[in-house]
Amino acid sequence: MLPHGSFAHLARPTIRAVALAAMAASAASGQQSAGAVPWAAVTQAIGRTGTPLPGGVMKYGFPRSDLHVTVGDVPVKPALALGGWVAFRMTGPDRAMAMGDLVLTPEEVAPVMQALQSGGVEQAALHNHLLGETPRLMYMHVMGTGDPVKIATAIRRALELTGTPAPDAAPPGAAAAAIDLDTAAIARALGRSGAVIGGVYQVGVPRVERITDAGQEIPPTMGVATGINFQPTGGGKAAITGDFVLLPSEVNPVIRALLSHGIRVTAIHSHMLDERPRIFFMHFWANDNAVALARGVRAALNLMHVKQP
Repeated sequence: MLPHGSFAHLARPTIRAVALAAMAASAASGQQSAGAVPWAAVTQAIGRTGTPLPGGVMKYGFPRSDLHVTVGDVPVKPALALGGWVAFRMTGPDRAMAMGDLVLTPEEVAPVMQALQSGGVEQAALHNHLLGETPRLMYMHVMGTGDPVKIATAIRRALELTGTPAPDAAPPGAAAAAIDLDTAAIARALGRSGAVIGGVYQVGVPRVERITDAGQEIPPTMGVATGINFQPTGGGKAAITGDFVLLPSEVNPVIRALLSHGIRVTAIHSHMLDERPRIFFMHFWANDNAVALARGVRAALNLMHVKQP
């Protein structure tokens, strides 16, 4: 939530996406490999600027900055868990695959689902990511194949039925600022570094496996990398959330590792319908010493088949 799966959760997307700073340099070459891509037309149709990511992916974020969400006494920043997003990847001269994660209030779910279905965009999941949040939120995972402009148009029309704000006029990265966390110590504890986006320290961890859905490869930047987000809560503490991307055999070992470090599991579910290998997404929450929590997250990562930094 990254956001989900978090390479630039744009927040997610977006939301699920945020490019890893270390991978951003390769985004342009990844985009070129897809050949002539209609990103200008897609951008116009969806009504906001996208971010090119590795793997020929273009990602658009829909942060729910209109919502004032709390978990306990923690106000949730959009970049922590309110970052809706959709990512596109061309699969042919005039065809694209799109995947995303929309952050919705319960009242928004039905009209958004109807609008998406009418526009040819399908749902792959509808569920919680957090527990005990106020107001309650639902996360709708969407998938589409075909004309990318038509997909983008359907998503825009669906978003117009929600309170999702118009894009911020400030250019991306213009408001980057210091964060009240020792990110260097967190990176040492995790064994990998991330980037500060929207006041949240975000880290993405791709898996080793090649993941496909309906026979199409899903790059890590389309939501199949583990996302870990740290939002400072004062005194060296952080609220953390995100999602682990797991093989079935990893689910319960990771639960045990997280629980043993005081990290609560808040949801376990699928985000896709026909992925290979089968994978599960595990969401989590804790608010404690940031470096200690990073050690707990690393204990879980050590049980997974992830790429080394």
